[in-house]
Amino acid sequence: ATHAVTSMVEGVHQSVWRTLGAPGGARQDQARGLTGLVYQGIHGVSRLVGQGVAAALARLEPMLQRLEGQGDESFERAAVIAALNGVMGDRLQASGNPLATSMSLRLDGQALDWAKPPAPTQVTGKLLVVIHGLCMNDLQWNAQVDGQTVNHAKTLVQKLGYTPVYVRYNSGLHVSENGQLLATQLQDLMQRWPVPVTELSVLAHSMGGLVMRSAVQTAQVAGLPWLKPLKNIVFLGTPHHGSPLERAGNWVDVLLGSTPYSRPLAKLGQLRSAGVTDLRYGLVLDSDWQGHERFHRQPDGRTPVPLPQGVACFAVAATLAGKRSTLADRLIGDGLVPLHSALGQHDEPQRCLHFAPANQLLMYRTGHLQLLSSPAVTQQLISWLGSAKP
Repeated sequence: ATHAVTSMVEGVHQSVWRTLGAPGGARQDQARGLTGLVYQGIHGVSRLVGQGVAAALARLEPMLQRLEGQGDESFERAAVIAALNGVMGDRLQASGNPLATSMSLRLDGQALDWAKPPAPTQVTGKLLVVIHGLCMNDLQWNAQVDGQTVNHAKTLVQKLGYTPVYVRYNSGLHVSENGQLLATQLQDLMQRWPVPVTELSVLAHSMGGLVMRSAVQTAQVAGLPWLKPLKNIVFLGTPHHGSPLERAGNWVDVLLGSTPYSRPLAKLGQLRSAGVTDLRYGLVLDSDWQGHERFHRQPDGRTPVPLPQGVACFAVAATLAGKRSTLADRLIGDGLVPLHSALGQHDEPQRCLHFAPANQLLMYRTGHLQLLSSPAVTQQLISWLGSAKP
């Protein structure tokens, strides 16, 4: 089991890196350098111990700590941990494995420590909360295009005066679990931020958008006051109504191998994490999954959750196709998320999210992860957030 999971995680990591332009190992699904050593360690531990995934990963933790070294966190180590959490983070947490990622809010590359909050002169009251997607982390918003670094959040900071707060979380947990954690952390942020928060805007990619919608729902039920300054939410390639790749995965997992982003997941079978199976229909509430066998074939039984009132919501969707068609909209999409899902459109009217036409952007010949590196997307974000009204 450990060999299968190691191979799958290594594939996820390499898929992400190839899409972002990083070099790979000797095989397409093989990592190189430091990360390659990490995976060799997993294989080696499993051969020696033979006690399953949890035991092997527990033995691996000291090695990963050594890899991190002193000073700033290693980008490569963080990417490995993010991939592990995406595909089996629920199991890591349930077993008490130290590799399980705890949710944190991060500023300038470091987790916020409220015992030592930032100085009022270092921040503003205009916050941009930035939320990554499945198998990724807050460091992976940097992308390279023609030798230039593209980072939507950093550009918004420069152009519009935001202070960026990045979210790091275990993407293998249920979306609703992460939503509840995020709602609590945003409340702490509001109460402890060194200057009054005058505006809260959110930039979320993929699963991160579902986590934010879940957090808003949690805050509405609990009456949390951080909703008051919430002004904008931008969803980049968010599967609001799920992904057919995950739904088909209940039948034939091999279909997950059709895109670079999802191909490594095809090796998981029923080891898919709770977070991954939530992407089947885009589940954002506890009630959507509690009491259900998540690997069994079943219809979409979600409780409809509308977009929050009084908040300007924006949707960026992508398609690998050069023009719109029924096939491209419903099946191809960005290689992972169909256009209709990313735009919040649904055949059942009560499930439609109703993004305003002016608040939608459709990118052609663009893949799921390419949304992170598109200068055209950056420019649209500047336009939207620079003049947004609910």
